[in-house]
Amino acid sequence: MPVEWRFTPDDVARLRFAFSPIWELVASLRVLRAPSRHSLHLPWLRAVRPRLGEVDLTDLFALVPVRGYIPDFLTPPPDTPLPDFAAELERVRATPPHKAYEEAAWVQTPDPAALRRFADDPAAGVRRVADRLWEYWTVALEESWPRIRALLEADVMWRARTLATGGARELFTDLHPRVSWHGDRLVAAKSYDYEGDLGGDGLVLMPSAFSWPDVWVMYEPYRPMLCYPARGVGTLWAEGTPCTREALAALIGRTRARVLTALAEPGSTTALARRLGLTPGAVSQHLAVLSGAGLVARQRLGREVLYRRTAAGESLVTGG
Repeated sequence: MPVEWRFTPDDVARLRFAFSPIWELVASLRVLRAPSRHSLHLPWLRAVRPRLGEVDLTDLFALVPVRGYIPDFLTPPPDTPLPDFAAELERVRATPPHKAYEEAAWVQTPDPAALRRFADDPAAGVRRVADRLWEYWTVALEESWPRIRALLEADVMWRARTLATGGARELFTDLHPRVSWHGDRLVAAKSYDYEGDLGGDGLVLMPSAFSWPDVWVMYEPYRPMLCYPARGVGTLWAEGTPCTREALAALIGRTRARVLTALAEPGSTTALARRLGLTPGAVSQHLAVLSGAGLVARQRLGREVLYRRTAAGESLVTGG
């Protein structure tokens, strides 16, 4: 059964990318409960599981089953390309109790007692769930968010470039095996049917680390959104950037070589600084030199600038 959106020219023009820390947090709850289905996240799970005794996950697990529907109020569509977790959590806290109750009623959970407790007082339930989400974030994902964000930034830069050069058809060709483009329609294979017009509002495309291997969708009354696994997610928990060859370090300097090597996937100054243990100012200076030498190129995305290796930079690093 498919989910199908019909596009007008305005909808194609209004395709936009975003990502969401709260979406990753909620999706990660499924990794905790079904690790065998999300084996590529086992390094994260091994690191996080010993800390989870600090957080009572009963209410979260009741609303986020291993499979099936998750209440949409837990994962509001991003309203900016680069949302902040605290701001997203405030949107969850502001959910009207009647809406939270209606959405929770659709959940098929193995813990009906916890779900009844939520339904008995939805206003208190929303506050309690928001508190647990914050606690879970600080224990499980806050430390890893810069690494995840760098992966998502790289995906968005790649997809935006594909859309700019090849249009919607090229963009959706390799987005996900269950997603296909049919002239003026986008079809996503799901376990339920939905068909509707985007009505000129466009579609939010959101790469995700923890949604792998599935695609997720949202539609009315929320803004239409398609969430798909980010490119390179299989390398997310790989350890560090390998040391560069001595010849490359001798040619352009050891730190500059590290910066160039780290751009195997596009990244921002801040993401590179965190990855390499340098200050953003130092990274910015090295990027300016590499850019002036034609080894990296820059592209603005929302409020941030992402950097990538040029063909010359790629050849220098790989020897190709």
